[in-house]
Amino acid sequence: MAAKKGDGLLLVYSDVAPENDEEYNRWYNEEHIPERLSIPGVLSAARYEAVQGGPKYLAVYELSSHEAWHSEEWQKWLREPTEWSRRMSPGVIGTEYIRNLYRRVHPVDVPAETAGAGMSPVLLVGRMSVPDELDAKFNEAYNNERLPLCLSIPGYIRARRWEAVMGSPKYATVHEMESLEVSESEGWENWRTAVTPIWTHEVRPHMVHDADSPGVYRRIFPE
Repeated sequence: MAAKKGDGLLLVYSDVAPENDEEYNRWYNEEHIPERLSIPGVLSAARYEAVQGGPKYLAVYELSSHEAWHSEEWQKWLREPTEWSRRMSPGVIGTEYIRNLYRRVHPVDVPAETAGAGMSPVLLVGRMSVPDELDAKFNEAYNNERLPLCLSIPGYIRARRWEAVMGSPKYATVHEMESLEVSESEGWENWRTAVTPIWTHEVRPHMVHDADSPGVYRRIFPE
């Protein structure tokens, strides 16, 4: 079975003016996503719309490695965009545009079940940073105190954590869920407010979320 998830991730957040919305979505779904999926190292892709937080749209590209973005095939599309891309790309018409390229920092390896999994129906994505002196403690507490508690939440699928190699803030956590109800559930609220020794008292008071983060997103393409 071909891998659908790997060691790299590209997240592209955007919003556009209302008069461009319909064509923008057609361009993304009909041209842009197929283009990117034709590039070696792009394993899968999907688009999401915010139901909480923002920006409004999120395109997610699962990569074999973050190096896929630097490949000649990818850069050729950037140097030689189609006429439609020249008019509709988020770098041209976006009222908001964030492009972050990541390498995975947790888990260390991609389990076979994860590697073969498709794009989740719902994502909750947090974009955050901590002071440099708390970096090691932040990662230790997040990986070993926080994330194991998620696995008991009904409808929760998995979490992966990422470090930016392009863009900011430094870290992103992508939580995958079966439905929007999971992010509104008692189980999720209990996780969100759970008290753990290092995270609660030493790390969380110093962690800063980016604007409109965390965001809850439902998949809109493919439906």
